Amino acid sequence: MKRILQGAAAVVALILVGLVGLWVIFGEGQKPVRGELTGPALPAESIAARRAARTEAAGEARASTEILFGDFHVHTTFSADAFMGALPLLGGEGVHPPADACDYARYCSQLDLFALTDHAEMLTPRMWAETRQAVRDCNAQDTSDDPDLFAFTGFEWSQVGITPEEHYGHKNVIFRHTDDEHLPTRAIGSVGLASSAMNNPGNIGAMLMQPVYDFSERQVYLDFGTFMIENARLDSCPDGVASPDITGECKESAPTPADLFRKLDEWGFDAQVIPHGTTWGYYTPPGYTWDKQLDPDNDHERQRLFEIYSGHGNSEEFNDLQHVITNDDGTYSCPVPIEGFEPCCHRAGVLIMERCTEAGQSAEECERRAAEARHNYANAGSAGHATVPGADVTDWNNCGQCTDCWQPAFNSRPRSSAQYALARGHFEEGEDPRHVTWGFIGSSDNHTARAGTGYKDYARLKNTDAGGFIDEERRDELFGFPPDPVAQSRPRESFDELPPMALFDLERQASFFTTGGLVAVHARERARDGIWEALEARRTYATSGDRILLWFDMVQGEETHAMGSAVSVGTAPRFRVRAVGAFEQQPGCPPDRISAIGEARIERLCLGECYNPGDARRRIERIEVIRIRPQLSDDEPIASLIDDVWRTIPCPAEGACEVEFEDPDFVAGERDALYYVRAIQEATPGINAGGLRCDENDQNCVPCYDDLRTPRDDDCLADQNERAWSSPIYVSFDASLDPPPEPEAPAEGEAW
Repeated sequence: MKRILQGAAAVVALILVGLVGLWVIFGEGQKPVRGELTGPALPAESIAARRAARTEAAGEARASTEILFGDFHVHTTFSADAFMGALPLLGGEGVHPPADACDYARYCSQLDLFALTDHAEMLTPRMWAETRQAVRDCNAQDTSDDPDLFAFTGFEWSQVGITPEEHYGHKNVIFRHTDDEHLPTRAIGSVGLASSAMNNPGNIGAMLMQPVYDFSERQVYLDFGTFMIENARLDSCPDGVASPDITGECKESAPTPADLFRKLDEWGFDAQVIPHGTTWGYYTPPGYTWDKQLDPDNDHERQRLFEIYSGHGNSEEFNDLQHVITNDDGTYSCPVPIEGFEPCCHRAGVLIMERCTEAGQSAEECERRAAEARHNYANAGSAGHATVPGADVTDWNNCGQCTDCWQPAFNSRPRSSAQYALARGHFEEGEDPRHVTWGFIGSSDNHTARAGTGYKDYARLKNTDAGGFIDEERRDELFGFPPDPVAQSRPRESFDELPPMALFDLERQASFFTTGGLVAVHARERARDGIWEALEARRTYATSGDRILLWFDMVQGEETHAMGSAVSVGTAPRFRVRAVGAFEQQPGCPPDRISAIGEARIERLCLGECYNPGDARRRIERIEVIRIRPQLSDDEPIASLIDDVWRTIPCPAEGACEVEFEDPDFVAGERDALYYVRAIQEATPGINAGGLRCDENDQNCVPCYDDLRTPRDDDCLADQNERAWSSPIYVSFDASLDPPPEPEAPAEGEAW
C-alpha cells in the first residue's frame, strides 16, 4: 500500500522526462476539452409521447406527479480511471469527453436528466470550468418551456482508506444550478488511497512506451500523459482558508465527510451529497461499518439520498456475513466458513495448505503456514489476494461473495449497506438515538460517458466497466509478471515489492460489473426546480436499469404520503403500491435519432442500439415489502431489526400491479419503523447476472474475464429479475395521535 501512497518527486521527474522524450519523437499531447455536441434537441412530440405513456400507466389517481428517469453518476475521460480505460491497450475506444455524455443521454438512452460526476481528485480548475460549460451547452440545446433533457453539474468525492478506521467511501455532489454564480470555482477532492493512486504518475510508467507498440494510436497516449501532467503540476490549496477565499490555481481537498460538508456550507449553494458503492469490496476494507458516518459531524442535511444500485452492484442488503473479525488489539482474525459463504482469508489458508502438502512438508508445518496465510489475508485490507503469490483467479472459487444476494457488489461489505445504516443508531449519552432518513436512487457509474446504459444488456466490455487488456505482455508490464505459486503467504509489509496495480483485485471483480441503474423522481413539474424539489423531498426511487414505473404511498385518513415521507401515527400504518413493468425493447434505434446525429455517431456512441420501446410491457411478478425498525439501544442486534422480506404480494398475470397492505404489529410494538418496497419484474437476460459462474457447490468458477480469456463478444448473460426500489416511508409511533377517519372504499371496479 505504501507504494501507492508515495507520489515520489523522483518518479514524477522521470515521467516528465519520459513524456518530453516521447513528445519530441511522436508529437505533443492535447489537454482534454469538453467536446462538441452533435445534433439538435429531440422534437417536442417525442417528449409528449414519453409523458403520455407514463401518464396512462399512472392512472388518474396519480397524475399529480410525473416520473422522470435519469443517471446521476456519469464519468467521462475527465476522470483518470476512465481515461485509462479509453486507452487502446485496455480495449478502449479513445476519449469520451463531457459532450458525449450529453449526446448519449439525449439520443441513445433518451433520459430526462443526468449529471456529470467526474472524480474531483483529477478535475483541475480548468477542467472543472470545462465541465460547468459542458452542462450549460447541453441544456442550451433546448431552450423551450418543456426541455427534452436536464443536465446537472457535479463531481465525485472519491475517498478510500486502507483500514476501516480511515475509510469513508465515495460520494457524488450534485448542484441545483448551472451558472457560475451558484457553483464553486474548484471541485473538492479527497485524500487517501484513491487520490494518491489517481494522482501518482508512477502508475502510468509502464504506459510511456505504448506509442511504440501502438504507433497508429499514439495520440491518445500522449493526450493521457498531458492529462496526468496537467494535474501533477498543481499544488494543493492552503489549509485553514475558507473555500471561497482561496485564490489562484490549486487542488482543493477534504479529508473527511465533515470537511466536505463544511466546505459546501462555506459556498452556501444548493447541493445534494449522495453516498454510493458503499458495499463495493474492491476498495472498501473488510471489517468496515457505516457507524462513524452516523455521527452528526460526518452526516448532513444535504445527504438525503443514497445510491442503492449501480453498475458496480447492489448496496441494499444486510446479512451477518463476516469477512474478518476485529480483535481487541486492532488486528483482524479470520472467521470460519458458514453454509453459503467462505471468507477469502480462509480460502488463502486452504491454498497455502494445498501447496505446502504438495511440497512434502509436515502436517504441523503446513497448518502453521495456513494459519499464517489466514492472518496475513485478514490484515491486508482490500489487497488480501496479493498475500498468496501466483494465485489464479479460479483458485479463489466464490470466496467473499454473498451467494443469496441479488446482484451483489464484489466482495460485498454488509455493514455498510443501506439496510444496515437505516437500522443502526448513533447513541450519545442523554440524547435520543440518531438515525439516517434517506431516499433511494440508482445510477450507472459508467466510465465511458454513457449515461443510463441499462436500457439494453449488450456490449459488455463497452457498456460496463469490465474493459481489460487486449495483450498479455502489456498487462504484465503494468501488473507485474505472475510470480511462482510458492507454499508461503506474504504479509502486507512486503507489498512494497509489488507493482501498484497488482494490489487491486481487478480480475475477479470484472464478473460483477453490470450496465447499472437509474434514478427516478416523482416531479410535480417537468422543470429543474420541480426535479430538485422531488430530490429534497426524497420522492425518488431506484431501478436496476429498466424503466419500471412505481408508486408507493401511505394512506392516513384522507391524506396520502408519498415515498420518502416521514409521518407520525398512533395506529397501524396502511400502504398502497402500484407498479408497471418497463417497455420491451425493439432492436436498433428510432429513425429520427439516427437522422439527428448520423449513423457513424450512433455506431460509436450508442454502439448501434438505442432506447427503442415497443408497445408491450414486461410483467411485474410480485411486490416485496421490507420493514426495518431502527435501533433503540446500542447493543440491539441489527439482524433482528431488518425484515427482508417482511411480506411478499403476488401480482396479476397482466396489467398494472396494485396492492395494499398494513402493519398490524406496529401499535403493539410501540416503536418507529420504516417501510419500502421492491417491484420485481419477470426474468430477462442480464450482463454478468451469474457472477463468477460457479457450480452449485461454489466450485469450478469460470469468471467473465475482462481480457482475451473470455471472448470479447461474450456478454456473459444470465437470467435476472430487474427491479425497482422505492424510497422508504418513515413512520414514527405517537400514542397521543387519534386514529384518522377511514376513507370511503371505491365502488366495485373503480381504482382507489
